[in-house]
Amino acid sequence: MRKTIRFTVSDIPNFKANLLEWSRQFDEVAWLDSNGHENPHKSFDALMAVDGLTAISTDAHNGFADLAEYQAQVKDWIFGYVSYDLKNDTEHLSSKNFDGLEFPELYFFQPKKIIGIQGNEVQFSYLNMVDDEIQVDFEELSNGITQTKLNTASIGDVHIKMRIFKDEYFSKVNQMLQHIHKGDIYEANFCQEFYVEDLQLDALHTYKKLNAISKSPFASYLKLFDKSLMCASPERYLKKTGTKVISQPIKGTAPRSKNAVTDEQNSKNLQTDEKERSENIMIVDLVRNDLSKSALKGSVVVDELCKVYSFDQVHQMISTISATVPDNTDPIRLLRETFPMGSMTGAPKVSAMKIIEELESFKRGVYSGTVGYFTPEGDFDFNVVIRSILYNETKKYVSYAVGSAITAKSVPEKEYQECLLKAKAMRQVLEE
Repeated sequence: MRKTIRFTVSDIPNFKANLLEWSRQFDEVAWLDSNGHENPHKSFDALMAVDGLTAISTDAHNGFADLAEYQAQVKDWIFGYVSYDLKNDTEHLSSKNFDGLEFPELYFFQPKKIIGIQGNEVQFSYLNMVDDEIQVDFEELSNGITQTKLNTASIGDVHIKMRIFKDEYFSKVNQMLQHIHKGDIYEANFCQEFYVEDLQLDALHTYKKLNAISKSPFASYLKLFDKSLMCASPERYLKKTGTKVISQPIKGTAPRSKNAVTDEQNSKNLQTDEKERSENIMIVDLVRNDLSKSALKGSVVVDELCKVYSFDQVHQMISTISATVPDNTDPIRLLRETFPMGSMTGAPKVSAMKIIEELESFKRGVYSGTVGYFTPEGDFDFNVVIRSILYNETKKYVSYAVGSAITAKSVPEKEYQECLLKAKAMRQVLEE
C-alpha cells in the first residue's frame, strides 16, 4: 500500500534540479519531464520514480506476455521501456545487426518512491515507508542537494564515429527507393548510428545539458544500473486514460532560425510541403488502422492533422489520433497491437521493418522504442525514443541514432541533411 503526501513548493525549477541530483544515489531511476509544454493530454509536469522493489528484464521472446504477467502481479505503478526489437514478438522478424549497447530488450521496475510535480504541487507516493521518510526526503529536497560540479560531461577524448559513411548512406537510401518504386513499401524510416567508444560519461550531467538545449515535451532520463538513456523526445507514442487512447505521430521536420522572418517562413514551408504532408498522412492512416484493432467501431478520429509545432531545435509536423476502447481492454494488448510506432517503421509496417533490418547497420534497441509508465488502474503514457543518447557504462560505449522517412519523392542528399539536423543537439552535448 502506498502512502501519499502532498506539499506546495514555491520554487519548482530549483526543486526539480535537486530531485535530479538526489536520484544519483539509486540504481534504478526514471525521470519524465514535459518541460513546461502545454498539452491538453498532459497528466503531470514531471515525474520521478526511483529505487526498484521488483523488476522485469527480458528479451523479445514472449516479451509482451511476460510484461502483461508482471503488470498483473504487481498491480502498481511500473516504469520502464519497450525496445524497438519487441517487433520480433509481434511478427516473424529478427534483429541480427550489430549491438554495441547490449541493453535488455524490455525492462520495467516497480519503484518504492514516486514523486510527481503538477503546477506548484509536489506529490510523494512511497511503498513500505519507514516512519517519516517522506517528510525527511521533502525537507532534504527543499533545503538543497549538493550539485555535482563537472566541467565536462565526459572524461576522455570524444571522437564520434559513424556506423556508415555518406556514400553508403546514399546507396542504402537508393536501395530503399527501389523497394518503393517496385511497390514493396510506400514509406520506411531509415536510421543510422553515431557512436563513441571508450568514453566515461556522467549520464545525468549529459541529460541535463541535452534537456537544456532541447526542452522537449517528452524528455526522459533512465538509469538502470550501468545503463542510461538521455532522451529529448518531442513525440508521444501512445497514451491511455480510462477508455480514451491517443497517439501523436511526428513526420516532417524543418530547421529553426535565429532570424524571425526566416524562422516563420521555415514553419510555413513545412506546413505546405507536399512530401512532408504525404509522409505524415501515410503514418496517420497506419495509426488509425492499428488503433482500430481494439477500438469501438467508429470511434477512431483524427483530431489534428499535420499541425506544425515549434521546438527549440526544429519545427515538427504532428498529428493527433484518438480512439475509444472497451472498459476491460488489456493495456498491454494495446501496446502490442500498435507496436512499433508507425512513425519509426513505415508502411506497410511489416514489409518496412523487414527492409529496415536488411539495410540498417545497427540494432536499434531502445532507440525508436518507447519509455513510459503504467498506473495501478492500467492507464499508461509512452513516448517515442528519438533525439536520445544511450550509454553502457561497463562497456564505455555511447550511441545516438537518427533517421528520416524515405518516400518516392525522397532525395538522398536532403534526407542526409535532415539526419544531421536531428543529430545536432546530441553531437553538441557530447563535444562540448
